[in-house]
Amino acid sequence: MKHVVSSRWSCKVSPAGEPVLAHLGSTAPGPPALRADKVYSSMRGTDRRIYLDFNASTPLAPEVIDAMRAVLEEPYGNPSSGHWAGSPARKAVDKARMQVAGLLGCEANEIVFTSGGSEANNHALKGVFFARRRADAHIITTQVEHPAVINPSRFLEQLGATVTYLRVDRFGRVDPDDVRRALRESTILISIMHANNEVGTIEPLEEIGNIAHEAGVLFHSDAAQSVGKIAFTVQGLGVDLLSVAGHKLYAPKGVGALYVRDGVSLEPLIHGASHESGRRAGTENVLLDVALGAACDLACRWKGMDSVRELRDLFWGLLQNKFGGRVALNGHPTERLANTLNVSFVAQVGAEILGRLPGVAASIGSACHAGSVELSPVLRAMGVAPEIGMGAIRFSLGRTTTRGEIETVVENLSLMA
Repeated sequence: MKHVVSSRWSCKVSPAGEPVLAHLGSTAPGPPALRADKVYSSMRGTDRRIYLDFNASTPLAPEVIDAMRAVLEEPYGNPSSGHWAGSPARKAVDKARMQVAGLLGCEANEIVFTSGGSEANNHALKGVFFARRRADAHIITTQVEHPAVINPSRFLEQLGATVTYLRVDRFGRVDPDDVRRALRESTILISIMHANNEVGTIEPLEEIGNIAHEAGVLFHSDAAQSVGKIAFTVQGLGVDLLSVAGHKLYAPKGVGALYVRDGVSLEPLIHGASHESGRRAGTENVLLDVALGAACDLACRWKGMDSVRELRDLFWGLLQNKFGGRVALNGHPTERLANTLNVSFVAQVGAEILGRLPGVAASIGSACHAGSVELSPVLRAMGVAPEIGMGAIRFSLGRTTTRGEIETVVENLSLMA
């Protein structure tokens, strides 16, 4: 149930030196691949670097850099020290905690700083499991979660937990009724992402939160992709635990946060001294905490997401005009992150397309290795056909993306058709 076998297509080269695709076990070639000889001779702006991978990581915002510079030399004391050198460090961390809480709409004492989204997810799942200490513990999640949720779930299965991996529809959305039907007397946690990192589909967390609370079950969400892109409060979502990843939010890599609703008990993931109110041992990283706080404060004030959505929709419209039925949208048509456009170039290989656009940074939805193409777990769970999914590319826009960049990418893609 956890592993879905997918169809594979071979990546071959014709006698003329052109790449073609064929299903394994078949002697018939697939539809013609993109012609490499049509690319470099006529592409415009091939030396221009265009970054369309903001869901993978974001650059540091200037405001975040400024905040970090302010604490590089001072304060240098330990935030836990009560003397003159430690007090400024404590104030800097406290301010950052308040800024994160301000973005999420919670109290500062409900924020635990972490090393990133993966640690936050691990702390949520393992912390609940070890705090509850039930031999028959049951967890509900989905098949399209990030590996930082899937793999801790599998780890907990090795320790005796039972995990239900819910299916999603063709858009990548889970049905709240499936969550309700999956509940057991032994269910200790529901963990469902807010927005999918690959296709951008937004999950119906409010409905699921109501179901969880009616059943008295804790509800966690991996919000790494939604924080800063969707305006929400943790109370509005109905979550008890929520994960934040700094580098998806114009903060540095290596910092994140876990929202823990007041009254929720978690076993610490890292044991030691009583930092983070006893929830995570280790001297606070003043520099990175300040950076995350500044990024969250900036996200509260930034009002440009509607413009990003307009660029994304322009992108999709231009692709449809150029390619027609040879391009398909992956993800929900409306309930989707404003910056995310995952499209498939039908019967093509996404890795080969990006390989001919060396200046464009984007992500693919399939892996081409050992002469075969295998769909991502997310596309497989959505039931995307292999001949469509193998051509998937995720373009994720950001605050600095321009119309000119979008038009350049579409023009260069059209030259390869």
